Amino acid sequence: MREHAHAYAPRRRTSQSIVKLQPQLPQGAFGALLPEIQQAVAAAGYVTPTPIQEQCIPHLLKGRDLLGCAQTGTGKTAAFALPLLQRLSVNSRRVKKGTPRALILTPTRELAAQIGESIQTYGRRLRLTHTVIFGGVSQVPQVKSLNRGVDILVATPGRLLDLMQQGFIHLNEVEVFILDEVDRMLGMGFIPDIKRVLTHIPAQRQTLFFSATMAPSMVELANTMVRNPVRVTIAPDQPTVECIEQRVLFVEKKNKVALLVSLLKDTHITKALIFTQMKHVANQVVKKLSNASIDGTAIHGNKSQAARTKALEGFKKGAFRVLVATDVAARGLDVDDITHVINYDLPVEAETYVHRIGRTARAGAHGDAISFCCAEDRSYLRDIEHLLGKPVPADREHSYHCEAACLSNQPAPKNFGRTSGGGRPTNHFTRPKGSKRGHRGRH
Repeated sequence: MREHAHAYAPRRRTSQSIVKLQPQLPQGAFGALLPEIQQAVAAAGYVTPTPIQEQCIPHLLKGRDLLGCAQTGTGKTAAFALPLLQRLSVNSRRVKKGTPRALILTPTRELAAQIGESIQTYGRRLRLTHTVIFGGVSQVPQVKSLNRGVDILVATPGRLLDLMQQGFIHLNEVEVFILDEVDRMLGMGFIPDIKRVLTHIPAQRQTLFFSATMAPSMVELANTMVRNPVRVTIAPDQPTVECIEQRVLFVEKKNKVALLVSLLKDTHITKALIFTQMKHVANQVVKKLSNASIDGTAIHGNKSQAARTKALEGFKKGAFRVLVATDVAARGLDVDDITHVINYDLPVEAETYVHRIGRTARAGAHGDAISFCCAEDRSYLRDIEHLLGKPVPADREHSYHCEAACLSNQPAPKNFGRTSGGGRPTNHFTRPKGSKRGHRGRH
């Protein structure tokens, strides 16, 4: 695939939660793809589709609309990117200036860039073009790419509407419209923008609607966009993954930094993603770690796009051992080989905990999730355990253990919060038969 250059788009090796095996012929739903796409998938080391890919690809190849409910990490990007590439390649035509044939809307810059790179990886053997646009950077290179004509446009809502108003983008020939992480777009206030975009897209189109949750209001919204859709649900309300070892450390708030520094003395923590609630706290943590000779960087909403890209690239390449982030990175951030996720602050919403810890144990690997809990945060921990349906194991064998915070928390009852479907929490990452879970030292 020809890809227009983006000085602002982070470069990365795509990892879309597809099973990694030894190179061989693609299996299952992958077998229905064009040879060129199969070759690209195999070259990336992917063979067996995840459940969402197995369920989505056949229907999407037939042109059906789709309503998908799936958590981050299930492989949904490949689930929609592969059939999209096939459709546009089979029905190829000359692209027009600023007039894409497919539009993918996503809530964040990072996710938009990563989707763009997935399209580049899977479509490398096809004669298609794509570009990625989002705010926070100069629009000049984006406009140049659009003016050359693109088959696929990946965009965040704000920059898309801005360039539409300036006359650089025309959506009157969009054949496929894909909305990713709509629940997050709702939370960020983007739904009015999406409705404005819809007024410019032909009614005769294929529409794909993906969300991690499907509350009645979300279904009502989806029904205004899709027609007779196929419905695919992947393990809703069964969010934990078996290959993440979770534990909680009770600690006084004033001792959090000292506890974090002591944990990071463990050399098995080679790449750690640390979450804070507040932007200024993220900056403070990076400064404290630097004082302890621990290389780290921060990524949050107050950072410029250039600074965010530099921080993310440095973390990916190993220049920084630690990335401290607010929840702007909880979804969509896909970095290979994160060994540990550390919740320096527990999230206010229990569902956010699931998205955070899902940044480790990608593609069937093993990972660790460590959460700090102060006495004032115990209600957050109870909500998390309610969602998980079981207590998070407590580690009291550390130098900064706070018994007061520990005693104030009552473990969740057995099976508490589990849905009527029963069964143990589902692992979203398929592991090849006979493979064994990786091992790291414990601390």
